[in-house]
Amino acid sequence: MESDPNPAPALDSAEWPQELQALKPEAARGPQEPEDDPASGPHLNWLFVDMNSYFASVEQDARPELRGRPVGIVPMMADTTCCLAASYEAKARGVKTGTIVADAKRLCPDLVLVEARHELYVQYHHRIVEAVESCLPVTAVLSIDEMACRLMGRERPLLAAMALGRQVKARILEKVGSMMRSSVGLATNRYLAKVASDMEKPDGLVALPLDILPEALHQLTLRALPGIGARTEKRLNAQGIHTMDDLLALGCEQAGELWGSVWGERLWHWLQGEDFDMSETEHLKSMSHQHVLAPEMRTPEKAWAVAHKLLHKAAMRLRAEGLWASSIGLAIGFAVPRGEKMPVSRFGAPTRGWKSELRLSECQDNQTLIAALRRLWESRPPGQDFEHPYFISVHLNGLVPDRLHTLNLFEGTEDEQSRARLVAAMDALNNKYGLSTLAPATMLTAFKAAPTRIAFHTIPEMF
Repeated sequence: MESDPNPAPALDSAEWPQELQALKPEAARGPQEPEDDPASGPHLNWLFVDMNSYFASVEQDARPELRGRPVGIVPMMADTTCCLAASYEAKARGVKTGTIVADAKRLCPDLVLVEARHELYVQYHHRIVEAVESCLPVTAVLSIDEMACRLMGRERPLLAAMALGRQVKARILEKVGSMMRSSVGLATNRYLAKVASDMEKPDGLVALPLDILPEALHQLTLRALPGIGARTEKRLNAQGIHTMDDLLALGCEQAGELWGSVWGERLWHWLQGEDFDMSETEHLKSMSHQHVLAPEMRTPEKAWAVAHKLLHKAAMRLRAEGLWASSIGLAIGFAVPRGEKMPVSRFGAPTRGWKSELRLSECQDNQTLIAALRRLWESRPPGQDFEHPYFISVHLNGLVPDRLHTLNLFEGTEDEQSRARLVAAMDALNNKYGLSTLAPATMLTAFKAAPTRIAFHTIPEMF
């Protein structure tokens, strides 16, 4: 959340509404203010930790010369790629995640570009988890820079939870690094705790107990809710939902009808402050890996090696999360001469695209997935207009968890069991020693040219 350059005069803390008095930061409390009974007041169930500008903060912590300077983290040093992350100094100049590097340089001429070091970010991630767990157990690691902790017993009263939030933030700074600021959200369910963590950045601490929940939610925009992006907001607007007031006025059934799925009903319950376990109902519906090819890799042979590697990564994730794929898809972007009137990619270059999908019997083994990917690859358009692939995306769809997986006729055979044991052994070695420890020879040329990247939603132990 960007700061207002012309903020309104702040109210004196004595003028704050009674229900907000407990949420004041330490600095706003006068020395004469007595400490309340920590067991009194509303109770909370979740503490959510969100690291601020994570990749950029790690670089500034590891490299003191970057502190106080606008920093952009990029996958490669090229004007046509985009910023993976930006420091708060860069954000103040208009550079954000997803900004094309050429545009970022125009917005901020003194921007320092740093090529991403994903292994370093994973190392810091594990140190952050350890720091949080020195205060309370981490219930769920949701991404490389986000984690949630369920509050228990004496941790649940509002004042105790706020004190625990301050302790978590201080422990991260102490044990991980002085640049590693975090925003902590507290609420009655995990979804609202995530909302709270986004309300005050950087370095925020916000609680949403039930007694102030309606007032706090009414002040937000639709886009402030996780799961509502630009396309969803546009669809909601088309159905007459323009503000949080409009959304909160809906009933549970109306919310379900609005989304056309159970997600709408879940969101309605979460916004009421209700807490329920999502583990039995939530799993990934699809997963994908994609890569923009370096100029020297833009040949069919080398692009195939990259596609093969992307599938290798996706298949490892699939098995690690206990999921089975019902279909596989391949998308390829082909570069064209700038003179041609073709659609322009988000990187600013003219491009033509192709994609296809193939249905599968539920599977998770490399042999079946590679055979399907090869069929898709061989079905790509022929001709000189499709000889220069610059973008590859592999996606697995229709994912089914183990508990819902339907066995096929051949899964119990000795050959299938041997194949499953072999894949499990390969995954164990690759997880322990690195993704390229055991891999098909056809994809070895892709490892250096298509290095592993970390998406923000990826569980980093995979790589």
